[in-house]
Amino acid sequence: MKKFDLLTGVAAPLPIVNVDTDMIMPKQFLKTIKRTGLGEAIFFDMRYDERDLPRPEFILNKDKFKNSKILLAGKNFGCGSSREHAPWGLLDFGIRCVIAPSFAEIFYSNCFKNGILCITLSEESVRNLVDLADGRNFNVDLINMEIIPDNANKVKFEIDETRRHNLLNGLDDIALTMQQVDKIKLFEQKQKLQQPWLYE
Repeated sequence: MKKFDLLTGVAAPLPIVNVDTDMIMPKQFLKTIKRTGLGEAIFFDMRYDERDLPRPEFILNKDKFKNSKILLAGKNFGCGSSREHAPWGLLDFGIRCVIAPSFAEIFYSNCFKNGILCITLSEESVRNLVDLADGRNFNVDLINMEIIPDNANKVKFEIDETRRHNLLNGLDDIALTMQQVDKIKLFEQKQKLQQPWLYE
């Protein structure tokens, strides 16, 4: 997993309440287990018309937001089913940070496991950031836990220290397990002696 320390990029405002994972990644794109190629599918029904042509009014289709790395979202973002394809698609598009007043718990956890930083702020703070999201760059500093929009005041945020540590060091579940590889090998050696039939 790619490390996350300082992210600089355009923030796209999508302050819609209760955006569920089917809106983020519709069911027809769940056939693949590959994490790449899903960026074109995020928000598909809002992003494209019935002929699969881009809707010019949708925020991520506008020129100054096409390469956004930060998403400013509404309350309860990522609700619905637990599909991991939703964070996969956001990450493949280039979104590394989502800022919202609240998140669905499973989506929130899946984002961190895939290298996406989710920041929870008050509704007022998110509205203020949305007002600033006019194509300017935002700096998201995970080391100092600050959001710094260009030519605007910084905003402090809080995050669970374990999740912060894992993002800063690029540690997903597999990497965390591999940190215990010596203990795992020692356990297997002891188990082979005590229960050899398990290894026949």
